Amino acid sequence: MSQGYHLHPKLNTESHLQRCDWPNCKAACCIYGVWVDKLHAKEILSHAALIAPHMHPEHTDPSCWFDGQEEDDDFALTGKVVHSTIIPNHEHYGGTACIFLRPDYKCALQVTADENGLHPWRFKPFYCILHPLDLEEDGRITLGEEALLAEEPASCLRSSEQPRLLSSLFPEELAYFIQEDRSKHD
Repeated sequence: MSQGYHLHPKLNTESHLQRCDWPNCKAACCIYGVWVDKLHAKEILSHAALIAPHMHPEHTDPSCWFDGQEEDDDFALTGKVVHSTIIPNHEHYGGTACIFLRPDYKCALQVTADENGLHPWRFKPFYCILHPLDLEEDGRITLGEEALLAEEPASCLRSSEQPRLLSSLFPEELAYFIQEDRSKHD
């Protein structure tokens, strides 16, 4: 299990990249669903009454929100993750989407938090917040294969005329993870 998050030095370099242009990207990153720490999945389910009203009407039954797949994950608090259900969605990039993706391309989990005066990522899974960043085996936050990401039409990164410091592309996410890291050690 990770002992905290640190930035890979690569994030302190410049690249010709910029963030996606949400909502024009239509949340393409939600194509394959997400792995969620088992404890976090239980937390989501314990707030089903709060979350369900923000779900697509066909997907309000919390017993369908996770598909039963389970894997080991060294970065999960419990060491185990479960997978969100992937649903057919012909209007979404690739024809599938995470069950928590709404027709307006917002995440039902984030909308729930926003609508209830909570931190927007209160219910959002770790890997959703992290994306398109990644973790190396040693727990350092990095950005891998950015050139390939920028070429993908539905990528969370786009080519940019001007070079930018990679860490400047993700200020909220990095502040969130670094703060979370500090709170673990205080």
